[in-house]
Amino acid sequence: MGIKTALIIGGGIAGPVTALALRKAGIAATVFETYDSAARDVGGALTVAPNGLAALKTVGADELVRAAGHPLHSMVMETGRGRKLMRVDALPGLPPSCVMLRADLFGVLHDHALANGIAIEHGKRLVDVTETAHGVVATFADGTSAEGDILIGADGIHSTVRTLIDPEAPGPEYTGLMSFGFGEFTPDGRRRDGGVGDIDAMHFAFGKRAFYGYWRQPDGSDMFFSNLPQQEAMTMAEAKAVSAEKWLAELRAAHVGDTPGQQLFQRTSVEKMIVAGPMERMPHLPHWFRDRMVLVGDSAHAPSSSSGQGASLAIESAVELARCLRDITDPTAAFAAYERLRRPRVEDISNNAAKTNSGKTSGPIAKALFGLTMPLATRTFLKPEKMFGPVHRFVIDWNQKVAT
Repeated sequence: MGIKTALIIGGGIAGPVTALALRKAGIAATVFETYDSAARDVGGALTVAPNGLAALKTVGADELVRAAGHPLHSMVMETGRGRKLMRVDALPGLPPSCVMLRADLFGVLHDHALANGIAIEHGKRLVDVTETAHGVVATFADGTSAEGDILIGADGIHSTVRTLIDPEAPGPEYTGLMSFGFGEFTPDGRRRDGGVGDIDAMHFAFGKRAFYGYWRQPDGSDMFFSNLPQQEAMTMAEAKAVSAEKWLAELRAAHVGDTPGQQLFQRTSVEKMIVAGPMERMPHLPHWFRDRMVLVGDSAHAPSSSSGQGASLAIESAVELARCLRDITDPTAAFAAYERLRRPRVEDISNNAAKTNSGKTSGPIAKALFGLTMPLATRTFLKPEKMFGPVHRFVIDWNQKVAT
């Protein structure tokens, strides 16, 4: 008879997209979110790449997402002193990536799901799942329960569903970096004197002690971030327990001598700082599914934010999972096909991001060597199409039937 109903745990990015794609596949889905309301005030900025926008087009959300962010036409790599190493423009034939606040992406996807008849229930923290002969029963902390044919864990990098599928599953790995975001705004919305960055380009700089990035928004405001090396891992709660003044003092010290990093961090204030917390990644999981439960998005394959692909990969996987469930009636076989289609791609991107993190935590000698070799590499073998083509040009063909 096939799958008719699905319970989706998690209302962030992957959850609403999965529900929308399942609805297109003829499967009714309900999203259950732990928090009492949509996450409209959490997290820093992120990028939705062309491949993510292509997947969003399948569920009719690509133009909505574009409207909520602004286009990123170029990426500029430079030394901490501001010397340009390479510039990578948007690939020919593809739309530019979209830069936006994570909270804005949450809001767009949440509202689009509601507008398309997706039920989203808030205040539902999953505590247990019971499998029956023909379905699953999810039990929540408030004492309520819900029943469906399958259960999908879209509950992020600290997933509860992952541990229910495999109690021995590894948890997220700390990359050795703490992440902080800043927004610099002027009262009249115009760029302040001495501002930095380009409206259509994001700059990434290997600072003397910390990697940082900066870009200018269309309203003239400057946005920037820092990946601060820290050997000891901290939870998000521990990071937020440290005073904002202490973190800002550490960041200012870390960027002394950087151009324009020192200027950016000296003139900002704690009111404009977002403590994004530890940068983490998921190690490769041995199991993505068990029986009638399956993982999607960060719960299965979160790369570190250095990849620039976290949101896009989650969106892709949501669409691919729905396609598999549409074409394969047996849930175990559908989940196996989904994992087969997704695992090689997401693990390859995650591995490359891990290499990038190593560069961010390297010492001054390694950074100096990188600055010397990068210009030569970009003139010879390190071409934009080779670097980004396989990632950014990826498109899921919704109309193609999934082979078992």
